[in-house]
Amino acid sequence: MDWYPLWNSVRIAAISCVLVFFFGIFCAYYAAKLPRAVKGLLDVVLTLPMVLPPTVCGYFLLLLFGAKRPLGIFLAQFGIKFVMTWYGGILAASIVAFPLMYRTARGAFESFDETLAYSGQTLGLSNTYIFWHIRMPACRQGVLAGVVLAFARALGEYGATSMLIGYTPGKTATIATTVYQLWRTNDEAGAFRWVMVDVAISTVVLLFVNLLETRQKKVVRK
Repeated sequence: MDWYPLWNSVRIAAISCVLVFFFGIFCAYYAAKLPRAVKGLLDVVLTLPMVLPPTVCGYFLLLLFGAKRPLGIFLAQFGIKFVMTWYGGILAASIVAFPLMYRTARGAFESFDETLAYSGQTLGLSNTYIFWHIRMPACRQGVLAGVVLAFARALGEYGATSMLIGYTPGKTATIATTVYQLWRTNDEAGAFRWVMVDVAISTVVLLFVNLLETRQKKVVRK
């Protein structure tokens, strides 16, 4: 059994998760402070990939980064090519996973008790110190839940990934695209094995999310 799809899926999901974490935290932190009308408009823009079909997201990525598109031609001059490359999967997975990280983190930041930040300011602490040592620890359960959900979404991504990077064994194959290709070629036993691998990983992820939610409820009760 070729384990490349598992390795490639985990690699894409892990790198995407890191990118989504920092960008999602940045957007969520500043969006939580915006006026309601502005925040509502920004929410629509940032969470649109969550409601659009993944294939539509993949289509838009092809319009932007296709080999014959202006942006794709420009990036190709620097040796950067997102179409039919494994790291193109990082772009696709990041786009579809970002809304989960953003919405979860924003909810955590909105529930944060701002008096804690004000207290830190009266002590002369910098905003950066307050963010990483006061705000983030207080919101860690929500942020971690967002990270786990984003990782799971990136790991199971198929639509945008298949549109952008396709399926090439040993090069761009992921668990999701491998299942489809094996099923399409009537290799049901092989497809079922990969389905079980994906189910096992997803189960572990969901159990971890439930554990975080349970711990968060205990903290709130205290």
